[in-house]
Amino acid sequence: MKEFMLIFRHEDGAKVASPEQIQMWMKQTMDWIGGIAAQNKFVSGTGLPFDESRVVHHNKSVTNGPFGEIKETIGGYIVVRAESADEAAEFAKGSPVLQGEGNTVEVRRIVKGESSK
Repeated sequence: MKEFMLIFRHEDGAKVASPEQIQMWMKQTMDWIGGIAAQNKFVSGTGLPFDESRVVHHNKSVTNGPFGEIKETIGGYIVVRAESADEAAEFAKGSPVLQGEGNTVEVRRIVKGESSK
């Protein structure tokens, strides 16, 4: 079985949700992850908050980030076990992140000591 990372991309990362919205979204997310875990296919995951974040640029300058000119931010990820990218994409379809217009879940296979081909 392969491992895939589901990366949560938010169209408008600067938009602030109410505490009630955050609580509702967290419950939906935990329920969704619980469904994957019940199939023994959840590996790990975490959110990626904006505080204590930096962007290191090609010229080695460092800025507070991820802000500036981007319209999209990465809010977190989970790692799942799946037979294929298609199966992992089926898990991604259930993500509460997709309730936000323009939000996406990117599915990427994780390479562990093997060829990326």
